[in-house]
Amino acid sequence: MIDKDVDFMKEAIKEAKKAEELKEVPIGAVIVLNGEIIARAHNLRETNQSAVSHAELLAIEQACQVTGSWRLEQAELYVTLEPCAMCAGAILLARIQKVVFGAVDPKGGCVGTFMNLLQDERFNHQSEVVPGVLEQQCGQLLSNFFQEVRKRKKEEKKKRRELLLEVNTEIDSE
Repeated sequence: MIDKDVDFMKEAIKEAKKAEELKEVPIGAVIVLNGEIIARAHNLRETNQSAVSHAELLAIEQACQVTGSWRLEQAELYVTLEPCAMCAGAILLARIQKVVFGAVDPKGGCVGTFMNLLQDERFNHQSEVVPGVLEQQCGQLLSNFFQEVRKRKKEEKKKRRELLLEVNTEIDSE
């Protein structure tokens, strides 16, 4: 692992924690150009009620605005979770040079898990891929988040049952 990759992944983790505060899936991304962060974003799918509000896409859009170009040929993307097919497609179209990710995505990763869109030579662009940078930390954020979601759902289900029981008891007593 290169020190700069670790440092920039820590910045992506900060973004993921912002998503978590909003009760969004904690995924964060930063885009680096010439050694400086030019864009940072986190998941906002629930907040925006938009399927395309992934951290990577929001960061790419921001980077394009900053550079004034859709071509990000010298840019590097750091993201806490392996990109999905949609994000991998956007990375290719933006011509991002290098993608560094933390945790693998066994349910939707398209940068090595199901397929590797970023290094498929049939496309006119390929990106360097560096997997597993701060993988434990990135994965733990997601594990903790989904554990909390399951706990919340279980508590809500219990409350609904208790309320239903209370209503049924009142009806029976009438």
